[in-house]
Amino acid sequence: MDNFSTLIGGIAGDGINEAGLTVARLFSRLGYHIYMYYDYPSLIRGGHNFSIVRASRQKIAAHMDQIDVLVALNQETVEKHKSRLKDSSFVIYDADKVKLDDTMHKGFGLTITQILKEATAPAVMKNSCIIGGYCKVVGIDWSVLEDVLKKHIPKMLELNMQVARQGYDQATEFCHIDSRADRADSHLEKQTEEPIITGNQAISLGLIKAGLGAYVAYPMTPSSSVLDFMAKFGPEFGIKVIHPESEIAVMLMAQGFAYAGVKAAVGTSGGGFCLMTEGLSLAGMAEMPVVVVMAQRTGPSTGLPTYTAQGDLHFVLNAGQGEFPRFIVAPGDAEEAYYWAGVALNLAWKYQVPSFILTDKTVSESQYSFDIDLAGDLRGELKEQAQQAPLLWDGRGEYKRYRYTDTGVSPLVFPPQKGQVIKTDSYTHDEGGITSEDPQITRETSDKRQRKGQFLAAELERYETVKVFGNEKSKIALLCWGSNKGVCMEAALKLGLRVIFVQVLSPFPERKLKSALLGVERLLAVECNSTGQLARLVGFYGIKIQTQDLILKYDGRPFSVEDLLAQLGRALA
Repeated sequence: MDNFSTLIGGIAGDGINEAGLTVARLFSRLGYHIYMYYDYPSLIRGGHNFSIVRASRQKIAAHMDQIDVLVALNQETVEKHKSRLKDSSFVIYDADKVKLDDTMHKGFGLTITQILKEATAPAVMKNSCIIGGYCKVVGIDWSVLEDVLKKHIPKMLELNMQVARQGYDQATEFCHIDSRADRADSHLEKQTEEPIITGNQAISLGLIKAGLGAYVAYPMTPSSSVLDFMAKFGPEFGIKVIHPESEIAVMLMAQGFAYAGVKAAVGTSGGGFCLMTEGLSLAGMAEMPVVVVMAQRTGPSTGLPTYTAQGDLHFVLNAGQGEFPRFIVAPGDAEEAYYWAGVALNLAWKYQVPSFILTDKTVSESQYSFDIDLAGDLRGELKEQAQQAPLLWDGRGEYKRYRYTDTGVSPLVFPPQKGQVIKTDSYTHDEGGITSEDPQITRETSDKRQRKGQFLAAELERYETVKVFGNEKSKIALLCWGSNKGVCMEAALKLGLRVIFVQVLSPFPERKLKSALLGVERLLAVECNSTGQLARLVGFYGIKIQTQDLILKYDGRPFSVEDLLAQLGRALA
């Protein structure tokens, strides 16, 4: 079995995300790579939620529309997703809530209500029951489910195991179905179980690895789970985690930490970042390092708060008044999120600039199999970077916070320092941080900021800021950024195309992009926005993309593999 997709659906409050994650862990235990997409409305209870869990022999970062098994906790799940079923698909459902049409696919209903009643188990355990039946139907041994439940659901473990076993035993008569997982998979050569984490968890781990000292955030989907992760685990690493009263306070508090010498990061989405932009300009003028985790969702305004988009690229590129350099990276999967989060923190402090980790709901909240070996040699590289950053004052003479240097980067020192004034200023200022309106000083401070940007751009030449995948000899290429990396790689593999993935967006890697484009005669931009924002950006560098070559999706949902293949087929016909 090379690919196997399961969709689990119900209402908010049914634990759909956790049920999907359990299925993901089961297949991960069997040696498969995992990608899980989670779809939910902005409701605490009610509304239709579903998870699509895809298991594959290959590394993946995209879901497929067609599924092998549908797990339905309510009737709405069947009605909404029956079009996804293949001839070989199977439906597992709650027999007390779901009725299958006689013409539908093979299915099996578990008497969940009766099982829970007999076990005096709470309603929340219906997931354990139906996952038990699922394992029997698809051919996953009870011992595998038992191990997963013991490790990940220790609360009321005995009762969970009891209802799961009841579901498993009740499904015995269907264990021979054609769509089950091949039992030989239990003996796959690849038995190393990779951890399954979200993009936000990967970002959190990368920041921690690079020496984060404080995380400040006001919750805003889809960045909120970074705050949740940091609140749970940050104190173990000495990280101060603060939830202030507003996003305005978030940005200013992070700069207070930076002034005191503490590496800080903040998290938000588009609406919250709007409130941070004045503080961002302060960081630009005061040369305060700060990392912003900016997780995009559908806008404008509230938009679709729990759905995805890539609509804020130009906002982040141009946020804040005046001119000052910034670092922006858009990782495409969990490994890149981990790696670049650490790099972003270290570069922010080395060059005393704002750094952005630009994600979206797809990267931030999807679950990925995580391979640390693909994330770069962080153990060595981030440690080396941390030793280089920041540039510290040598303690000789009078301290000048904004001393002019060849690179534009001034040595830092943190209070208290006996006999020294450590001044920071949002106003135009001289080397000592004293306010000035002198025209020459105004030019000098502007030149100083631009030199930092130039040296930052030069340093990024040694990083893989642009990646090329697929058929490197193809004259047709897909241009993408962020979460579309995985789906473009799969589509390109099927069609024999080249993929050019731009992951650093500022300073823009013009030379590397043009090198990657050598031999390309037709360039198609794949983006989750309505205007082709990366296509517009590369246009500033003389790379023109025709309107008919914009492959855009802007309904709040990511591309599936089939969806992108269909759109590319029409474009290339």
